[in-house]
Amino acid sequence: MDQERRLFGLHKNVFFAGLVSFCMDVSSEMLYPLVPLFLANVLGVNKSMIGLIEGVAEATASILKVFSGWLSDRLGRRKGLMLAGYGIATVSRPIMALAGSWQQVLGARFVDRLGKGIRTAPRDAIIADAADRAHLGRAFSFHRALDTLGAVAGPALALLILQYHPGQYRLVFWLSLLPAACAVLVIALFIREGRTVAARPAAPPDLSIGRLDGQVRGFILIAALFALGNSSDAFLILRAGQVGVPTVLIPAVYLLFNLIYALSAIPVGIIADRFGKKRLILIGFLLFAGLYYGFAVAAHPRAIWLLFAAYGLFMGLTEGIQKAFLASIIPSDCKATAFGVYATAVGLTTLPASIIAGLLWDRVSPAATFYFGAATAAAAALLFMLFIMHGARRQAAPSSHVG
Repeated sequence: MDQERRLFGLHKNVFFAGLVSFCMDVSSEMLYPLVPLFLANVLGVNKSMIGLIEGVAEATASILKVFSGWLSDRLGRRKGLMLAGYGIATVSRPIMALAGSWQQVLGARFVDRLGKGIRTAPRDAIIADAADRAHLGRAFSFHRALDTLGAVAGPALALLILQYHPGQYRLVFWLSLLPAACAVLVIALFIREGRTVAARPAAPPDLSIGRLDGQVRGFILIAALFALGNSSDAFLILRAGQVGVPTVLIPAVYLLFNLIYALSAIPVGIIADRFGKKRLILIGFLLFAGLYYGFAVAAHPRAIWLLFAAYGLFMGLTEGIQKAFLASIIPSDCKATAFGVYATAVGLTTLPASIIAGLLWDRVSPAATFYFGAATAAAAALLFMLFIMHGARRQAAPSSHVG
C-alpha cells in the first residue's frame, strides 16, 4: 500500500473507522447512562418496562450482527452497510430527545441498536480488508483504543452539561446528535470501499446447534445461563441512584467504569494468553457473582463507586475472553456456525434477562434483581468447573490406554 494512503502509519480506512467509532461512542455514552434515569424520573416508567426496553434493544443488536456480516459478504460491499448502520443510529437521537412516553423511548432504543447490529460486522470487515495481514492486531487495537476513548469522553461531557443544566436530560440527548452526525460525515467523506472486495455467493448463516460437538454445546449453554443473570447495565445505574448517588454524578460513576475497563482490557488479554483462558473465565463468573451480591446489599454511595470500579475490572477481565476460548475448542469445519450460535444464544438471552430483572425489582425488591444475577453467575461458575474437570478427564483418557 502506498504511503499517501496512510495516516500515522495506518491505512486511511483504519484511521477513519477508528475516528468514526470514537465519535459514535461519545454520542452513545452521553446518552446511555441517562436513559434509565430519564425513564424512571421523568416519564415515571416502572422497572419491568425499563427491563423490557433494554432487553429488546440489546437482543436486537446481538442477533443482527450475524446477518449483517453475511449480507456484507453476499453483496460484496462494506461502506454502504456501515453508513446505513451509523445513520440509523443517529436518527434515534432526536427520537429520544422528543420522547414523551416509554413506547417512544423503546422505539428510539430499538432504532439505535438496529443501527449497531447493521454496522458492526461491515465496519470490522473494512478494517480487516484495509490492514496489512502482518498488522491486523495493530489495526484493531487502534480501533478499540479510539472506541474506548469515546466511552470515557461521552459520560464526561454528559457530566459537564448536567453540572450547568441539572436534570436537563433532553438537552444532553439533543447534543449527543452532534458527535453522531460527525461519525456519519466521516464515513461518507473519508471511508473508501476496499478495492479487493467483490460480490460473491455466501451461504445463509447456519445457526443450527446439531453440527457442534458436546464440548462446544456445553460451553454455549453455560454462557447463556450466565447471560440470563447479566441484565442490562441500566439496573446498575438505577441502583446507584436509589442508594444515593446524586443524579448529576451518575455519568461520573459510568465514566469510572469505562476508564477501568479500558485500562484493564489489554493487560488481562496478555494474562489470558499466558496463564489460560479457562481460569480467567471462571474468575470472571465468580467476580460477577460477588459484584451483584455487593449491589444487592449496598447501602452507601461509596460502595456504589467501588462496585462500579470493580465492574470495570470484570469487563476488562471477560470481554472477548469467552470468544477466544470458544475459538480454541471449535472444530475448524464449523467455526462460523459456532460463533453464530453463540451470538444468537447470548443475544436472545439478554431479553428475558432484563425482563426478569425488572419484574424482580418491581414485584419483590431491588435487591432481588442482583441476588438473582449473583445466583445464576455462581451456577454458571459451578457448571464451568465441572466442564473443565470433564475436559481434563477426556484429555487424560487416551494416555491411560498407552502401554
